[in-house]
Amino acid sequence: MSQYDVIIIGAGPGGYVSAVRCAQLGLKTAIVEGRETLGGTCLNVGCIPSKALLHATHMLHEAEHNFADMGLKGKSPSVDWKQMLTYKDNVIGQNTGGVEFLMKKNKIDWLKGWASIPAAGKVTVGDTTYETKNIVIASGSVPSALPGVEVDNDAGVVVDSTGALELKKIPKKMTVIGAGVIGLELGSVYARLGSEVTVVEYMDAVCPGMDKDVQRTFKKILEKQGLNFIMGAAVSGVDASKTKAKVKYGLKKSPDAEEVLDADVVLVATGRKPYAEGLGLDALGVQMTERGQIAVNGNWATNVPGIYAIGDVIEGPMLAHKAEDEGMAVADVLAGNHGHVNYGVIPGVVYTTPEVATVGQTEDALKAAGHKIKVGKFSFMGNGRAKAVGQADGFVKLIADKETDRVLGAAIIGPAAGDMIHEICVAMEFGASAQDIALTCHAHPTYSEAVREAALACGDGPIHA
Repeated sequence: MSQYDVIIIGAGPGGYVSAVRCAQLGLKTAIVEGRETLGGTCLNVGCIPSKALLHATHMLHEAEHNFADMGLKGKSPSVDWKQMLTYKDNVIGQNTGGVEFLMKKNKIDWLKGWASIPAAGKVTVGDTTYETKNIVIASGSVPSALPGVEVDNDAGVVVDSTGALELKKIPKKMTVIGAGVIGLELGSVYARLGSEVTVVEYMDAVCPGMDKDVQRTFKKILEKQGLNFIMGAAVSGVDASKTKAKVKYGLKKSPDAEEVLDADVVLVATGRKPYAEGLGLDALGVQMTERGQIAVNGNWATNVPGIYAIGDVIEGPMLAHKAEDEGMAVADVLAGNHGHVNYGVIPGVVYTTPEVATVGQTEDALKAAGHKIKVGKFSFMGNGRAKAVGQADGFVKLIADKETDRVLGAAIIGPAAGDMIHEICVAMEFGASAQDIALTCHAHPTYSEAVREAALACGDGPIHA
């Protein structure tokens, strides 16, 4: 008999959720994690701490710019950066402590240390080798490197997303390399704190791959908030001293002319890459993709019997909730049930203000595939609740099949977009039409009315536009 039914390597959202689900299904489960706390990148140095800082700095922005209009008079608050970081750390502690409680509650053993897999059915942690019927690799991802740029989070001048959450002081000038989700979120944080933020992006639009209407509107809003953008620029290197850095780049339209940006801090936010170092996958013969991801089949199984993989380490969007879905699904597979993930209905969210949320396919992708569609769009300028709170920028965009009216995708830029997108996710999961949403009563006054109006715009037209 094996000591465990399943050992899960990595305690991020994919790993710990999978562990809980495995335990719920009656499997004897252990989880391996080398950090001092559970929760992986997301809870420790990613999603959760960045949201804490986004919230804190949004409150500062409201106090500085909007309180007076609401009749809230008084001196604007000063920033105690050390206390803000303490607040962020307290949020991390509450969440990681909650995950540890879940492990104890579900009788999941935490094997503390870094794992290697000497053979199928065996996991080594430290000096101990454990036997298990199945192994689930949920080891996540790490920030991608950029050629010519050396990140040193301890020095605090050229940092990645982890280092940007622990800066010793607020920089006067910050250069962000990469206009993706991480760069724009953290860039927003420091812009609100008073930093002069310049974002350098290789592509010609922010958030590459997103709906073009959203990209254009999003960039304009962020520029109004004080972020500067240099688009179509390739960074060739960064020269860093103890307190300053020079970012060297060339514009794609004139690649021979080198430009230089001075900065106190450079944030390298050029994406993430799968992390599976030290597991011994090469020796095991685990098949990998050309992009360095673990190759799996429809049941998240690798080519080595008894070894599975989920989350950032396999193909697909590097999103915590995608990993969670896969974690639950693979648990069902291991328990003899059917595991299911609908990859066509995985939302993506940028937690700036306003938030940006998307799901399904974009208008351009559908047109390129020859799909006949109709688009319903509604501006938050026509939404009473959004105007009441000073967040009337942005819109809801709904895309439906021209003949069947079935919802195929959506994009929202506006207040609470990350929460509102799930109405559309549920609609898509059940194969709903735009008319189904349009005929569903929505409470007034709510931001969600804008979703209904966008659905009405797919038919005879919205009411409030």
